[in-house]
Amino acid sequence: MILSLRESAKDGVLVRAVVTTSLRLFVGYGVALALGIPLGVALAKQRLVKQTAGPLIIGLSSIPSICWLPLSLLWFGLSETAIAVVVVLGSLLPIAVATENAVRLVPPQIERAALTMGARRLRLLLSVTLPAAFPGILGGAKLGWTFALRSLMAGELLFVSGGLGQLLETGRDLGDTALVVGVMVVILVLGRLAESLVFERLDRVVVRVWGVAT
Repeated sequence: MILSLRESAKDGVLVRAVVTTSLRLFVGYGVALALGIPLGVALAKQRLVKQTAGPLIIGLSSIPSICWLPLSLLWFGLSETAIAVVVVLGSLLPIAVATENAVRLVPPQIERAALTMGARRLRLLLSVTLPAAFPGILGGAKLGWTFALRSLMAGELLFVSGGLGQLLETGRDLGDTALVVGVMVVILVLGRLAESLVFERLDRVVVRVWGVAT
């Protein structure tokens, strides 16, 4: 396994695959966060949005993210956009659902107290509601990250376009078990790095500031 990874790293294949996958993951996950959190807030605060989009989102969240790949390929062809759409749709819905639940569970006394002190609409949302709901939103963000990584790997395995998924497929085609296992270890390390460098630090902040565990 180490020898196969060393050979892949020596000719630059492994490095290019890691960079390609990381860029796709960060872009797709960033878009999912930027869309999923506002969508979750709208579902929690706007009755019309909840009534119209709520059942649809619940239904779509039950669809495996890889099922979006054929449709994405029809819309955007064999392009980076097709992969990005799969990643975004795979992680956006869990983030939106978790954000909605977190906002709904904010104690109403907190918002009433803020209203009596003059907080209104956007200020109330940004200064009171979202900070109070942050532990739950963070939990949804962690879940979204996991779904984003899974969606990306599935997309890269089925759509030959570079990245660690293609390297896995290459190892399978060559019958190189060591390479396949080595790439799986690299994927595990990438996921663990994100967990330790970002989410575990945020968890500690939540425990210290909010006094709760996510």
